[in-house]
Amino acid sequence: MEKILNRDEGRLLAERIAKEADVKLHECYQCGKCSAGCPMAGSFDLMPRQIVHLMHLGDMETVMKSKSIWLCASCHTCVERCPHDIDIPALMEKSRMEAQKRGYCAVRNVKLFNDIFTETIRGFGKSQEVILEGIYNVGSGRLLQDINHVPEMLQKEIVRPELNQVRNKDHVRSIMKKCEEGGALN
Repeated sequence: MEKILNRDEGRLLAERIAKEADVKLHECYQCGKCSAGCPMAGSFDLMPRQIVHLMHLGDMETVMKSKSIWLCASCHTCVERCPHDIDIPALMEKSRMEAQKRGYCAVRNVKLFNDIFTETIRGFGKSQEVILEGIYNVGSGRLLQDINHVPEMLQKEIVRPELNQVRNKDHVRSIMKKCEEGGALN
């Protein structure tokens, strides 16, 4: 794991991430509206306003070790409530990508799900829920998770056993490759 040795390096990293996310960290005056409205706050170890504050201080190691960057649902409730429209989900995403590059992963199953999801899209051109859930359940050690819901999901056609593919998988793969080169995917 690559370590951040000091706050100056952390500040440079935070500035780069904020710039990539098109966020001005100094505009956050810690009102807490983002944290108060976050539907995931109960699962977070650091509230959204704390993430912004730590980035402002240059404490990126704490940010990258947090569960919060992995659990953010990117619902944008925080952005809607923010008086300065600070895009916290973009900060979370960019911080998560940086954490992954440096070998940090505070919530293994989120990374597992993301990796499987990305590979099913790469392989089929779109998500395959049945395959995704099956591989995830095996990989996470939760083999029978959601098994009680399968009959209802099939009956209501929420999921289907047949594969659902796009016509031009190569086009989807080229889009994914461009995103990966730009740092938007794994």
